[in-house]
Amino acid sequence: MMGPMASDETRTGTRTEGRTETPTRTTRSTTPGEPAARDARVPGPAPEATGTRAWTPWRVRLLVLGIVLAAVNLRPAITSLGALLEEVRDGLGMSGSVAGLLTSVPPLCFAVFGVAAPRLARRFGPGAVVFGGMVAITAGLLIRPYAGGTAGFLAATALALMGIALSNVLMPVIVKRFFPDRVGSMTGLYSMALAFGTSIAAAATVPMTDALGGHWQPGLAVWAVLGAAAALSWIPFVRARKASASAGSPAHTGSAGATESAGSGAPRADAPAEQPPLRITRSRTAWALAVFFGLQATAAYITMGWMAQIFRDAGVSAGTAGLLLAVIMVMGVPLAFVIPRLATRLPHQGPIVLVLGVCGLAGYAGLYFAPAGGAWLWALLLGVSNCAFPLALTMVGMRARTGAGVAQLSAFAQSTGYLISIPGPLLVGVLYQHSGGWGLPIALMSALMVPQIVVGVLAGRDRTVEDEAAR
Repeated sequence: MMGPMASDETRTGTRTEGRTETPTRTTRSTTPGEPAARDARVPGPAPEATGTRAWTPWRVRLLVLGIVLAAVNLRPAITSLGALLEEVRDGLGMSGSVAGLLTSVPPLCFAVFGVAAPRLARRFGPGAVVFGGMVAITAGLLIRPYAGGTAGFLAATALALMGIALSNVLMPVIVKRFFPDRVGSMTGLYSMALAFGTSIAAAATVPMTDALGGHWQPGLAVWAVLGAAAALSWIPFVRARKASASAGSPAHTGSAGATESAGSGAPRADAPAEQPPLRITRSRTAWALAVFFGLQATAAYITMGWMAQIFRDAGVSAGTAGLLLAVIMVMGVPLAFVIPRLATRLPHQGPIVLVLGVCGLAGYAGLYFAPAGGAWLWALLLGVSNCAFPLALTMVGMRARTGAGVAQLSAFAQSTGYLISIPGPLLVGVLYQHSGGWGLPIALMSALMVPQIVVGVLAGRDRTVEDEAAR
């Protein structure tokens, strides 16, 4: 989610945080923070749409705490399961194919449930929906270890992922709405908290399971404590109603990606009330971005779902395998800040795509030939490769000229990409079960990296979807 904002901050024209004006508009003030706050208002928004300036300091701090806690909860349901997947499979009698289905549930839930978030926010208010999302995460994490069977485990996992999907969509909108003059710093804080939650769940799940008696059920359920803490911090904001148009309009495009992009490109106050939608499917760049996003998401969910198991089957201890997965995830903390800024300084982002792809191919080759001997090196290489996610979001922001174009491109690329990513983890489970080893699954991961590089280079060309859609 850092990507579109970083690109907007460095594109041509008069730049303010989270927004780009055309070069011909020079009558607007460029005082840092003030124009962004003005852009966050449209005729008739709710009072909260103007930001937090009228709030007491404790209320602002509580909202910041709520944002951080919500972000921390957006991945532990996935990475904690990856660390204990072998115990869960044995305990539930789950086949490799079903385990693959389980690792495919996150992108499916993000694609299905994320669409409902903007509509729910308009009806109940974004604070109430995020609160509900944290409650759903808490309930799902508590229920799933004790559901009594595979079907119940899957259903409870879907409940937790529904809460993640809703919150994942609305959190960038809330940042833009309540902190319009600090979008960059708040987004950075949010991204770091998300990466921290992802890595800490991967690293700490196995030690916490051992400390709780060695049973996988409490080792998974303990992460509900974080969800409960986040839910409590959002109670004061449940009554906040009617998201501002600057947040709601891009989100209305119907995907999590659209809302993440909305946090970086709110419509200008002087923009037309309605703009005709682009014929986005006529743009080759849009299709290249969609496929690139889908393939990098495939690699990410395979990593979160299966990588710890790959290391464990190679002879690495469960605790060390969790740490290796945490290393892969935590690489996203510093690189999510570096890659978008580097990408916006280049006329073509293809070289970055190539470097990330080569790191991924090297990491997969190492897993194939010496999975345990060079495990830490392979984890570092795969961690770098997984940072294709912030690069994809950056290119979304760079491949459209207007805020509406960014929102529509983001909606198309990410919703299509999530759908593309669904079969990958499932196919890895099927191949693992039928081959009895990780050779074929790793070969599949390597093979998918090749088209990811190709479409990434195509998506990185210096052009806009507005020009292509108009042809």
